[in-house]
Amino acid sequence: MVEALILDSEALNALANPGQRRTLSLRARAIAHVAHERGALLRVPAPVLVEVCRGSRFDVAVNQLFKREIIRVTELTREIAQRAGALLAKAGMSSANAVDAFVVATALEFDVSVIATGDPNDLVRLSAPYRRISLMRL
Repeated sequence: MVEALILDSEALNALANPGQRRTLSLRARAIAHVAHERGALLRVPAPVLVEVCRGSRFDVAVNQLFKREIIRVTELTREIAQRAGALLAKAGMSSANAVDAFVVATALEFDVSVIATGDPNDLVRLSAPYRRISLMRL
């Protein structure tokens, strides 16, 4: 069984920039540490980078996380994109929530997934039908 911790933009930003949001950063680090200790894969869906990356000067901290090779980017595939669209339709949501849908669609690639998030509202709607996905609020 493959377990994964999926990081949304708030979780990734909290790990990359601990000085900006200390409490969120501490929680994100604790969640990531426990997941790593359990042998879970730590993944960031590629579309999340759209919300976090703002140019080379600002991306240094995010890129440092990926250099450690503990957290990896999950590429956007056709299957994940189509699944994300279906999730939006099923939840009655617009494409304004596309990145959240990509996060949930990526989580469905694994047997069991936890999504670490600072903003669970939309993710709750998108992931509600799936018992193998749980949300952990930062």
